[in-house]
Amino acid sequence: MFDNFSDKLDKALHVLKGHGKITEVNVAETLKEVRRALLDADVNFKISKDFTKRVKEKAMGANVLTSLQPSQLMVKIVKDELTLLMGGDSVGINLSESPSVILIAGLQGSGKTTFSGKLAKYLKTKKSKTPLLVAGDVYRPAAIEQLKVLGEQVGVPVYTEEGSKDPVTIAKNAVKFAKENGNNLVIIDTAGRLAIDEDMMNEIKNVHSVVNPQETLFVVDSMTGQDAVNTAKAFNDVLDFDGVVLTKLDGDTRGGAALSIKSIVNKPIKFISTGEKMDALDIFYPERMAERILGMGDVVSLVERAQEQYDEEEARRIQKKIAKDQFDFDDFMKQIQQIKKMGNMKDLLGMIPGAGKALKDVDIDDDAFRGIEAIIQSMTPDERNSPKLINGSRKKRIAKGSGSSIQDVNRLLKQFGDMSKMMKMMQGGGMAKLSKMMGGAKGMR
Repeated sequence: MFDNFSDKLDKALHVLKGHGKITEVNVAETLKEVRRALLDADVNFKISKDFTKRVKEKAMGANVLTSLQPSQLMVKIVKDELTLLMGGDSVGINLSESPSVILIAGLQGSGKTTFSGKLAKYLKTKKSKTPLLVAGDVYRPAAIEQLKVLGEQVGVPVYTEEGSKDPVTIAKNAVKFAKENGNNLVIIDTAGRLAIDEDMMNEIKNVHSVVNPQETLFVVDSMTGQDAVNTAKAFNDVLDFDGVVLTKLDGDTRGGAALSIKSIVNKPIKFISTGEKMDALDIFYPERMAERILGMGDVVSLVERAQEQYDEEEARRIQKKIAKDQFDFDDFMKQIQQIKKMGNMKDLLGMIPGAGKALKDVDIDDDAFRGIEAIIQSMTPDERNSPKLINGSRKKRIAKGSGSSIQDVNRLLKQFGDMSKMMKMMQGGGMAKLSKMMGGAKGMR
């Protein structure tokens, strides 16, 4: 989402590189470019102006430590201010009641129904809740059917009242149904509406009054930029919602909504959503997002995702096999499956410091491992267990069976061999050898 903004910020902060100290002149030049980057990202002019004013005040009043360059200090100040601009700290969701009621509101096409399904799965798996999804969109064709499909995908029941056209009654009856059937969480999906549509706004206000939700979340399509921020303000005037959800962050968007919505409505961004997959939902951490914007990566989120897929027993088994030099292609396939569960590959690699810039123009398929998996699956069990058996004729058969070339098979075998050596070195503490070896492994895919 922030690719263009990140590039422009990087160029702006580059102005200070090579300067021995911060001066009024070089700060003014840098902040002129920072303000331009914010405006190009579709951030409100007043917010952009206030942002650069605060950065200037901090920069001119700061003592540059001998260990820091002026450009490094400016990056830190900009990161801190971006963090504050997006809310400062992450804010959790209120689930204190039983059942807890969450009302989902937003414009037409903002992704409310998909988000409702994602949220149900998230709270079911991460918070051990027993959710009930409520089909409150009685206007959009197939909206109820869509929610039923999503509910089936995530293993959550969906409450519907076929034929009813009264969202207020549906919501009220759904909460009653949840209490009677042991559901301690109710997520109400509502119809998309326009802020200027007075009847629809009154309707959702009535739904809100009847169910008295613990959380009202406003779903924003981040592709709509500044328009989304203005709409959020209109909704907030009616509903006084508790938090914002940014959807479609994987789209080609400038990021203005994420950067300025907190300042306009004074409500936190609670979740960010990317793609259609039901596990593509994350808590919004302002500091982590600021670091990613500035090319610092997001190692904490990467580690958290890895920990979610971590299997202690499997790790011990792999460790023993590496120690005995018995790590094989079956083990490798299991590792690939764990990585795939962590999410979109480009998104994961973008969490590694510095990798975001390197991968900016690289198209990484969601199924980036498809070719490798096909080659491994074309091997016999003996070949997967003992790659040394794979001679010329076997390579031809494997290449033909996987729809790849002999060069692809050779490349995978070499990379697998190099990786096995690295893993064995790390096991034995040979980090010096590993470092030397890494220098010659830059061509690994």
